[in-house]
Amino acid sequence: MPASRSRPAKTKGELTRDQVIAKAAALFNQLGYKSASISDIMRATGLQKGGIYRHFESKEMLELAAFEFSVEELGRRFSDALAGKLTAGERLRAIVAVYASLPTNPPVPGGCPVLNAAVEADDANPALKRRVAKVLRDWHAFVTRVVSQGQRRGELRARVNPAEFTTALIAALEGAIMLSKLWNTTAPMREVRAQLEARIREIELG
Repeated sequence: MPASRSRPAKTKGELTRDQVIAKAAALFNQLGYKSASISDIMRATGLQKGGIYRHFESKEMLELAAFEFSVEELGRRFSDALAGKLTAGERLRAIVAVYASLPTNPPVPGGCPVLNAAVEADDANPALKRRVAKVLRDWHAFVTRVVSQGQRRGELRARVNPAEFTTALIAALEGAIMLSKLWNTTAPMREVRAQLEARIREIELG
């Protein structure tokens, strides 16, 4: 097995770019992609406009990079939660648990970055709109596979429609995040989590 090669240290410019993306991701997720201005990002990063545009051709390109950063942060949460979970029931409960943590402990300040971007996405930034849609489609496909695989292994009831189950699960969880944020209480998420975990138990075999 060949020896692993360490990654070269990032340049000052790359580190600055990473800083801008992280700061912008938090601002966009809290203020909104339209509302957060370059001036806001300048204040957050301490950079001048020219310093920001040295790394990004436009605000739209920065929005896309910030969304990618937020999705990666969220993805790490799911990867950590799913590690070691072998059965479909365990994996579904891990997914629900990550969602349940988002109202009080989001990966980026401001709540679920996918939900926030999905609500705001429009034709003003078509690249961002397409990326948000793809993230949701890919996530839906992943959870659907978890259910389908569980059925093939005899862990989940065959009568369940995997795609329909996944749509209901994601819609319920994203809706619970929205209500928890609007009402400033975790009660909606607690209630939805309990209902979904009961539903998972209903479709489990063995």
